[in-house]
Amino acid sequence: MTDLVVLSLERWDRVWRRNQHLVAGLLRTDASLRVLFVEPAADPTHDVASRRVPSVGRGVSEVGEPAPGRLWTVRPTKWLPRRIDPRTDDRLASTVMRAASSVGMRHPLLWINDPGAVGLAERSGWPTLYDITDDWLAADRAEGERSRAAANEARLLDVAREVVVCSPELERRKGAARPVTLIPNGVDAEAYRQPAGRPADLPEGRTALYLGTAHPDRIDVDLCEATARALGARGTVVLVGPNLIGTDATLRLQRAGVVLLGPRAREHVIGYLQHADVLLVPHVVTPFTDSLDPIKLYEYQAVGRPVVSTPVAGFRDVTDARVTIADAASFPGAVVAAVAASRPFPHGADGPTSDWSERVAAMRAVLTRLADTA
Repeated sequence: MTDLVVLSLERWDRVWRRNQHLVAGLLRTDASLRVLFVEPAADPTHDVASRRVPSVGRGVSEVGEPAPGRLWTVRPTKWLPRRIDPRTDDRLASTVMRAASSVGMRHPLLWINDPGAVGLAERSGWPTLYDITDDWLAADRAEGERSRAAANEARLLDVAREVVVCSPELERRKGAARPVTLIPNGVDAEAYRQPAGRPADLPEGRTALYLGTAHPDRIDVDLCEATARALGARGTVVLVGPNLIGTDATLRLQRAGVVLLGPRAREHVIGYLQHADVLLVPHVVTPFTDSLDPIKLYEYQAVGRPVVSTPVAGFRDVTDARVTIADAASFPGAVVAAVAASRPFPHGADGPTSDWSERVAAMRAVLTRLADTA
């Protein structure tokens, strides 16, 4: 295994998700590996329709860390909607194939998260891994979008030589038709256990903190608002991570006293977790969230802080006295009680962990099998 093209659902930025942890680990442990990381396409037409400043993609650029000279990113541009340009997916596939060729990749392995990229797998003939991290077929989407995703996934499950899933529920749902490999998420355990300074922008007083993307498919805005009002002067609800819930929901939360800090770099989030009095998981419970393996489960447990969560996959399944499961009706009261009982971060917290190094080794084994089929 020397060349790998990764079709990701996220950008390569300072807010690391599953792909970046795995890819960085693979690069660190294999000096011959080279990776082209393909970010989600820019969509200027959709930007204009959503009243945002239109953005365009960019060509191949080298990423310095963690492997100078062996890691590149590229961001294609989707110029027109598929209903206007039926060759949109062909154009995106061509962009990726040209980018791979420009860095000397002739027949790389292909790692796909987005089933919409199945056309690249079919057109290129590259040995393909489908890494399923969310069941988008269970998300709240328009019927046309859901049907298109289902058709794309069916094609990708047929063409992919290896399929990886991140949660037991995804293993159950997707493993009925073909063999799949379960590789859950993890955490950089040692880093999360080292004491970090209290971030300057963390509100004074007691805090109940959520780390992660505020996304309408995941976060319960009503519950966050109710929890902030229940806490009142006794503490502050803080959200750390990208905000995708929209202007109206954001204003509602702010009026209730919620502080939205926005995304923070991976090396800085540890301090927020360690110095929060309570860590929150105010997620909706749906077939979509039941498919997830939340990275925050591992991060929260690694710092050993008290956790209050709705009964979502991952958290409801752990045996950990520090994790309190509460339904929507009892959630605000459980947070108030947990904040009142909280103690400062203990040096050398010993929460249960599953280190990313274990997950990297498991993914390497899958990719080695994939390379052997080439």
